[in-house]
Formats: sequence, C-alpha cells, structure tokens
Amino acid sequence: MDTIASLFSFITTPVSWVIVQFHSLYGAIFGPDSGWAWGLSIVSLVVLIRICLIPLFVKQIKATRGMQALQPKMKAIQERYKNDKQRQSEEMMKLYKETGTNPLSSCLPILAQSPFFFALYHVLSAIANGQTIGVINQSLLESARQAHIFGAPLAAKFTDSAEKAASLGASITDVRIVTAVMIVLMSLSQFYTQRQLMQKNVDLSVKTPFMQQQKMLMYIFPVIFAVMGINFPVGVLVYWLTTNVWTMGQQMYVINQNPTPGSKAQDQYLTRLLKHVSTHGDVKGRSKKKIVAAIVAKGPDRNDNERKFITALSKQGMAAQADGSVVRSSEATADADAASGGVATKRQQPKRQSKSKRQTPPSKPSKK
Repeated sequence: MDTIASLFSFITTPVSWVIVQFHSLYGAIFGPDSGWAWGLSIVSLVVLIRICLIPLFVKQIKATRGMQALQPKMKAIQERYKNDKQRQSEEMMKLYKETGTNPLSSCLPILAQSPFFFALYHVLSAIANGQTIGVINQSLLESARQAHIFGAPLAAKFTDSAEKAASLGASITDVRIVTAVMIVLMSLSQFYTQRQLMQKNVDLSVKTPFMQQQKMLMYIFPVIFAVMGINFPVGVLVYWLTTNVWTMGQQMYVINQNPTPGSKAQDQYLTRLLKHVSTHGDVKGRSKKKIVAAIVAKGPDRNDNERKFITALSKQGMAAQADGSVVRSSEATADADAASGGVATKRQQPKRQSKSKRQTPPSKPSKK
C-alpha cells in the first residue's frame, strides 16, 4: 500500500464494511454480482455520508452568511486602501479575526469528505488489482470484479489499457465512453452548483476577496475534477457524481427557502412571499414568519429587496408585524392606538374668526 493509502487506512475498513452491508441488501434484490447492487451500494454510501455531514453544512451556511454580513465593511476597507494592496489585505485579515469568520468555509464539506473519497478510491483500486481489502474477502472481490455499470466494470478507469479492460470483462471502448460521460456530468454539475451560488445567492455588486474566491472556485473545481477524473475508477465516478447531485439539490433548497439577504434569490423569494400573502391574507408557515419578523426587526437597515417588499405590502393595504404576521393597515393602526391607551386624540384646531373680527384691531387697554 502506498503512502497516501496508508494515511487513510484507518477509514478503509469502515468504508468497505458499509459498502458490503448495502451490497447484501441490494444483492438480495438485483443479484450479488450485478452492477446495480454494487452501484447502489456506493450511492447509498454517499447518502449516508451526506446525512452525517448535514450539521457541518449548516455550519457552512452560517459562516457564509457571516461573510455576507461583512460585505459593507469589506467594501469600506477596499475603498479606503485601494492604493495599498498590502494594507488592504492586512485589514481584511484583521476583520476576519475580530468577527471569527473564515473565507474558506465553503470548502468545509469537500474537506470533510476527503477521507471517505480516498478510502473508496483505494478500495476500488484494490478490487481492480485483484486484492482483498478491509472486509472485502475473496468471494466479494470476485463479485465486485464481475459488476458492470452500463457496460463498464466498477473498477475500470479511462486510462486503463485494452488488456486491463479485457481482464475485467469489458471492451476499452465501453469503458472510455462510460467514464467520459460520467466525467463530463461530474464537472458540469460542479460548475452549475457554484454558478447557481454566484448568480443567485450573493451580492455581485460588492467586489471583495471573498467574492473573487467564489468566482475562482466556480471555474477551478470543474477543471480539477475533469483532469483527475480520468484516473478515477468507475465506482469513484459514481460516488462523486452522486455527491455533486446531492450538493446541487441541497443548495437549491437552501437558496429557495432561506436566501442570502440582498441577493437575487432573496428578491425572488420575497416576490413569491408577497404573492402568498396576497392570496392568503397572512403569512402561513413558521419559516416564512421568521423571515418576515427578521425584516421588520431590521427597520431602517433593510436592504433594497426588503424595502421593496414592505412597500408592496403597504400598497396592498397591509403591514408586517414584529411576530412575522401580516395584518390590514387599519388593524395595525387600531393595535397601535390600543397600545397607546385608547383612541388617538384629534389635534384641536384654532377657532375660526369672522371677517369683521379679523379686520377690527384689538382694543388697547385704558390708561388710568
């Protein structure tokens, strides 16, 4: 086992054990030697890992929102030291330290998955080389070597020779077509996920190092996956394509249900929320009420999207309340009057004088 494999040997056995447990389940349905049984075992491994990483994903979202909240301060630093890049970087680092934020927080899920990824890679490499590994014994090894996904063996790679593909019971053409399609899908899903984040869930009007980092990742990660993908076994490509699809779906849900303040996604969300309020006459749902309450609490610090939402409510004769509900403006006025101790007292107007009285000069006091 090489150096990299030895670094992840502590997790190779648990990963192989999980795959074997799922394989015993799917093998009873599709047959133990089928590609469906082994392929779905890898997909199930991804789902299990991603469920375990949900708390980390939530932490990532909070850290990303923290970076978004710092955008005005970051922009001020950028403008103040626009002619001194070194001082600008120092002030940015100081701001990160004071607020406890990390511009690399978006990489946390990928870093957390790395041990599982490398463990799976070496499990499949061992299968391709006819070696037992972890809890995969000789009989399971022979079963895995016979498994094909769309005509490509589970352990085959794009760079394999025709002889190697033949030893695994497949043609090199089938192997390269399947792996090429999966590599393209893997890279496109990664690019779309990052592009979706950049276009909908961040404020692109603020040019900061954080924004530049996100834009750079949008192009770098797909290229990295495309280059590295030719050396991945089909099973690893199944793993990474599945985790990309999961990430894409998970991010779409977060963007649609809890968008970043000031983003295009927030504008779209508040437009849908306004339509919802217009239809039902109130805010239905705890999450929606929580967002409306947060907007009300901001007061004059609301962004353009939030001000537009409050103004649109007002034009429809409605007003958002501190608890996240929405009432008719007349009801809001009545509530305010009740809170002040009763009906508001009308302002007393000065008594109107007749024309003769206005023209008659005031009498002077008599002298004694």
